[in-house]
Amino acid sequence: MEEEGRRLLEEGIRKKVISPGKGELSTFPNGTKVVFHYRTSLCDGTVLDDSRTMGSRSKPMELIMGKKFKLAVWERIVITMRQGEVAEFTCDTKHTALYPLVSQSLRNISVGKDPLEGQRHCCGIAQIHSHHSLGHKDLDHLQANPQPLVFTIEMLEVLPPGSFQLDMWAMTDKEKLDSVPLIHDEGNSLFKQGKIKEATEKYYNAIACLKNLQMKEHPGDEAWVQLDQMITPLLLNYCQCLLLQDQYYEVIEHCSSLIFKYEDNVKAYYKRGKAHAAVWNEKEARADFAKVLELDPSLEASVNKELKAMEEKLRSKQAEEKGRYKGLFDFKAIPATATTG
Repeated sequence: MEEEGRRLLEEGIRKKVISPGKGELSTFPNGTKVVFHYRTSLCDGTVLDDSRTMGSRSKPMELIMGKKFKLAVWERIVITMRQGEVAEFTCDTKHTALYPLVSQSLRNISVGKDPLEGQRHCCGIAQIHSHHSLGHKDLDHLQANPQPLVFTIEMLEVLPPGSFQLDMWAMTDKEKLDSVPLIHDEGNSLFKQGKIKEATEKYYNAIACLKNLQMKEHPGDEAWVQLDQMITPLLLNYCQCLLLQDQYYEVIEHCSSLIFKYEDNVKAYYKRGKAHAAVWNEKEARADFAKVLELDPSLEASVNKELKAMEEKLRSKQAEEKGRYKGLFDFKAIPATATTG
């Protein structure tokens, strides 16, 4: 232990054990999965991130050893820990320069966003020097003022290679691409079973995976277009799930982005028309349904059914509002009261 501590100090890392773990120290071969909670603080004690509270949920971090995680120091420090151990690592600035980008990705994931959302199409070092806002004031300040950080780690599990299924983020590009059809099929199966929320998550994961790959290509290039064509049916399925969960404005946003790129996508017009109808955008809904009929006249029966439902809802709403305001401005003459002086 003392020898390991000296090596860490020579590398600019100071370890303080808070609670010792149990059992033997793993050899951590490549492919080992480590699961741990972390808290990141400045040296003055200011907490930047805490996996137990990030995104209002307690989700531990998972690393696959040998996958070259962007924050290399985390791989370095976890291999000194036993399962159940809690330790504090103070790491020199040379180890923490990329933390703002890592934190941005982890914060995105914690609220269900694409982990690469808001990051430019360039390497981490280039982004550090680009003065591009990360969307968080504390991370922007840290990016402009690199400094040592304190990582408090609680090691939860150490899983040997082959004993678990790889998460999306830990896959190679080929593994990600190969997994998408399987995830798509899983989403379809869940949808047919009426498990809409679970299907939504599957479609979202597949879309995020493809978008991750797409960010490595130049917009308009053949590879980028092929990935976009794979994203389109997934996004339409995702929108169908959102419709069933009353997420109408998100459906309008996604379908509009599809129509901007693919002006003849009849399914995008149809789903956007349904979403517009649900939020009382009668003019926009009629325009979308008219476009559906223009592109595919065979859908006339379905369109007429949606239009009829919308018109009935509008009549019901108008009748309700008429009843609500009836008599509001219907003043009757108030007889004068006789007074005596």
